[in-house]
Amino acid sequence: MRPKRWLEHKTISCFNMQTIENSSQQQGDLVLIHNVPMLKAIANNWAQVEAFQARPDDIIIATYPKAGTTWVSEIVDMVCNNGDVEKSCQAPIYYRVPYMEFFAPEESDIPGIKYLNSMASPRLIKTHLPVQLLPKSVWENNCKVIYVARNAKDVAVSFFHFYQSVQMLQDVGSWEEFLQKYIAGEVSYGSWYDHVKGWWEKRQEHRILYLFYEDMKEDPAREIRKVMRFLEKDLGEEVQEKIVRHTSFQAMKENPMTNYETISHEVLDQTVSPFMRKGITGDWKNHFTVAQSEVFDADYAQKMEGSELHFRTEI
Repeated sequence: MRPKRWLEHKTISCFNMQTIENSSQQQGDLVLIHNVPMLKAIANNWAQVEAFQARPDDIIIATYPKAGTTWVSEIVDMVCNNGDVEKSCQAPIYYRVPYMEFFAPEESDIPGIKYLNSMASPRLIKTHLPVQLLPKSVWENNCKVIYVARNAKDVAVSFFHFYQSVQMLQDVGSWEEFLQKYIAGEVSYGSWYDHVKGWWEKRQEHRILYLFYEDMKEDPAREIRKVMRFLEKDLGEEVQEKIVRHTSFQAMKENPMTNYETISHEVLDQTVSPFMRKGITGDWKNHFTVAQSEVFDADYAQKMEGSELHFRTEI
């Protein structure tokens, strides 16, 4: 379903921030949902998320925030459209791949869960939910899931900049202050460690393609081939190369259908920090002090002990 109003009304209404009755569960602008910090707008409408009805042909794109969500969403949309660039440029990415747990009031131009429910199949669906919070219908309908994980240090840096630009998120202060909250899992969507490990373990019992951001940066064609095989698409090398070009960071940064420039500054102020900022691996070196890196690495080693997951912090 193509949106009818986005071209005419680019000003996006703010989120519905109702009062949360149980203030003991609040963490600033966040509310605990089954011990995971979530935005109040999502928490206020959690019943709709839990009741969401997945369909067998849905394709779920899951990530921790700032791990390449928009990138892989555009790749999947292109693969499903057989490499047709025009089809993938008909509407902003947040219409083509709606945000499952997102809630917006009726007057908002940002598509919420109601819009997703109205879409014809097959649907592409974005989520940042940790695996244990995904609606049961996703597992019951055996939906295919593509998960992308990015190294914890680069996610921390990207998330910090994102916090500066998203108007509904509280001011977390300095980089040092944000880093402490991130390490403690006191940011939106909670612990990076729990998120990546939970999805990694779930892949043993469900149809999940687990990708790594660093692998995508190193060889995008190779990783796109993995996506095509997972989606049972044989598109050929020429189409594959077209997808590589169309989904390069520079191409997406300049594309209004992927760079979020259609969203109002009242919601996402890109004068503070662009939504598509650098798209590189290793930017953490420009932010972490030696002391911060040492503390982070020690905590990382403890929290990832025993896990088979291995991340590269540079390529």
